[in-house]
Amino acid sequence: MTILGVGVLKGLGVTLKTFLETYPWGRVLLRAVGIPSANGLVTIQYPDERQQHSERFRYFPFLVYDKTPDDLRCVSCKICEQECPPACIHIVGPAKDEQGRPLKAHGRTYPVKFDIDMAICMSCRICVDVCPFDAIEMDNQYEFASPDRFGRLVFDKQQLLKSAEYFKQIKPSEAAEVDARLAAKQAKTAPPAKPAVPPNPSSA
Repeated sequence: MTILGVGVLKGLGVTLKTFLETYPWGRVLLRAVGIPSANGLVTIQYPDERQQHSERFRYFPFLVYDKTPDDLRCVSCKICEQECPPACIHIVGPAKDEQGRPLKAHGRTYPVKFDIDMAICMSCRICVDVCPFDAIEMDNQYEFASPDRFGRLVFDKQQLLKSAEYFKQIKPSEAAEVDARLAAKQAKTAPPAKPAVPPNPSSA
């Protein structure tokens, strides 16, 4: 027979236990009645203290460049723009010359504009998962606030640019996977090495 309200009482018990664990006298009381207790303090003294997030913590996306800011991995394929659920990504490009031919930097096409509206980004990471060039990644910076919803929270290409070295610092494991994937792609597209020509004995 199911007794109504048991789940509610269990939930209230967890709340009471966490409350008591917050105070030294509460932990003593719990141990006195035989209930194991832990440190119930769940907050930090923000902003004097900063919470240490795990590597997989994610917030807003950023664009990755390899060596210099003009060496973007993004080729303006617009897949992330098409797949973004809240439609917060806006891309103009790829850049073209006067004859309409695509311009390239470091062998790749690049976007003229790349904007992300952080006010409506839901941090879903879909843009990262669908990008075939590993050009967009998730940052762990979360301190964004502005009284100007349209002027300050719409990040343009220059604000979104961050180096591959920065990505390695904040997410070393994920960056290692990305580097291995990019190296495998580069090995497939690299031209085969020419066999060495043996020296001609007669010319010696």
